[in-house]
Amino acid sequence: MKHEKITSENVTEKYEYIFADWVKELNIEFCEVRERYVKAKFKNKAKFRFFSGAVCGQVLMAVVDTVMSVTMGTTETAVRGTLSQNNNFVKPATADFFYVECSLQKTGKSIAIGETKIFSGDNKDLICHSTSIYPVNSLKT
Repeated sequence: MKHEKITSENVTEKYEYIFADWVKELNIEFCEVRERYVKAKFKNKAKFRFFSGAVCGQVLMAVVDTVMSVTMGTTETAVRGTLSQNNNFVKPATADFFYVECSLQKTGKSIAIGETKIFSGDNKDLICHSTSIYPVNSLKT
């Protein structure tokens, strides 16, 4: 599939095409998609939780990487995979659902930097803050 910017109209098709089947099991719902910004919703499920009832960090990291990858796809920049991801887990993820907000902060000649925040869906508490770096190829000619 040729690189084509991800938009609110094609996000579901792109999500289904790009990501592995286990990522699709996260059932991420895309609420808002615009250039350099994506807001998504993620539901808490029993299979994502520790014994304590909180969603485990590995799942949150996968959600961050997935939604930020979609955010990167809203630009004219071709992503070559995630270079790094730095996560700060602020509070236990125990709500029924979460909002994930990703924004592209900077695009340079060789890397792009994004920021992700995960909020508790019930009381809007910050659950996780993440920064991600992606190596890029410009598609502009």
